Amino acid sequence: MSVPVDDLGLDGLGSRHAPGPLPWVAMYHSVGDCSDDPYRITVTPARLDAQLGWLRRRGLRGVSVADLLTARALGADAGLVGLTFDDGYADFVTDALPVLRRHGFGATLFVLPGRLGGDNAWDPLGPRKPLLTADGIRHAAGQGVEIGSHGLTHVDLTKVDDTLLHAEVAESRAVLTELTGAPVAGFCYPYGTLDQRAVDAVRAAGYRYACAIDPGPLTGPHALPRLHIGQRDTAVRLLLKYRLHRLRRRPVPAGAAR
Repeated sequence: MSVPVDDLGLDGLGSRHAPGPLPWVAMYHSVGDCSDDPYRITVTPARLDAQLGWLRRRGLRGVSVADLLTARALGADAGLVGLTFDDGYADFVTDALPVLRRHGFGATLFVLPGRLGGDNAWDPLGPRKPLLTADGIRHAAGQGVEIGSHGLTHVDLTKVDDTLLHAEVAESRAVLTELTGAPVAGFCYPYGTLDQRAVDAVRAAGYRYACAIDPGPLTGPHALPRLHIGQRDTAVRLLLKYRLHRLRRRPVPAGAAR
């Protein structure tokens, strides 16, 4: 795509054409051993491979959210699905990236620059999972993966004061821009929780878009809904989720969430 996301007017998600259903954006987390997974956020590499194969058989192609929105602005997003991976687990490079490359798919990886080389300490249950180091993030970026911010340390932005909100949103973008040497267009709300104050902070920090889970009336370019994909999602469940999405996610009115 030749139109950089920074140049897009993203009212109505950037569409210059008759709006259709909101773009389908899939939400993944860890890819690896899911035998101890109380939050059901892990898929095995084999399951991810089967799910991406299902997309390909239906004529769909996984891309980064930035590429998806750029294509949508040009009216060329038919058959595209956004693929996102939250938290920046180290297994993205070892287990997810090879599967993505095998299918020729792109993706967006939302990372935590305040926890480089750390683990998922915010999860009270389940096993500790290592997070990517700075080198791991640069490696993913070098492989064509879009890098976005998940905040500095994975905190609920609706429960922090203004100083911490600015650090989690704006400072994380600055750190990632320096780390990758490229502009950071996307943000992802930790836990999927957001309010108007958080949305305003994300927009003010210069992000072109942000991903949530089910943002309700705040839905718009800075609060994109996503669909959780887990280990239990076989071909039948994916088909049902895909069809339900097209029924539920109506077009965003121009000027929404601004």
